[in-house]
Amino acid sequence: MSFEGEVVLVTGGAGGLGDATVRRLHAEGAAVVIADVNDEKGNALADELGNKAVYVRTDVLDDATIENAFAKADELGTLRYAVIAHGGFGVLEKVVNRDGSPHTLKGFTDTIALYLTGTYNVLRLTAAKVAKLEPKDNGERGAIVMTSSIAGYEGQIGQSAYAAAKGGVIGLTLTGARDLAAVGIRLNSIAPGTMHTPIMDFLGEEKLGQFAASVPFPKRLGAPAEYAFLAQHLLENPYLNGEVVRLDGGQRFQPK
Repeated sequence: MSFEGEVVLVTGGAGGLGDATVRRLHAEGAAVVIADVNDEKGNALADELGNKAVYVRTDVLDDATIENAFAKADELGTLRYAVIAHGGFGVLEKVVNRDGSPHTLKGFTDTIALYLTGTYNVLRLTAAKVAKLEPKDNGERGAIVMTSSIAGYEGQIGQSAYAAAKGGVIGLTLTGARDLAAVGIRLNSIAPGTMHTPIMDFLGEEKLGQFAASVPFPKRLGAPAEYAFLAQHLLENPYLNGEVVRLDGGQRFQPK
């Protein structure tokens, strides 16, 4: 397919995986809505890309801001595609911490809210909008890509909240695709391994090197551009549906 004339919404579009996805799809001819809460980076990216790129401040847990992003998308054309790639923080706590204290409930619920509830919120609202469109010749109305993590399969010590959230996205993928089959919308997810995004830099070179060494091949961290390449393929391939694709160089997280 060609992305010329298409409109794509990208949550988390101002940084990391989302930024790379916005750039790739825009280069392929799509109009892109950069949905994020980082006004500085979002506006800078939209200004850099120029024509057919717009930044909209969007809180994935706030329906009104999502609807505002839809309104901006409508100004660009017909929204049929979305990549849900937002992130922001992680909570490193054990179910019972070393000092005997339990995992904070707020840390758990905040993580679930951002990574799982926020993903579902964008999914349900986008799907409801796209379902109203006339289908293309092949019967498809649109496609959506969500973002999980290999931590959803093999979460490490201290990742119970994050692993639960990303595991929820994995569980949502097939059942969501089944729900949306009746309206001609495909749904897939990407489960990245350790990707070298700006948010990872706080770990330092030594820790990042350890992660890279745990990847069978290629023995390095993943690049955001590789996520964007896969996201594009999942939007394009008309027979890919209900799949969670690991993007990890064969990496399997160890307990710690």
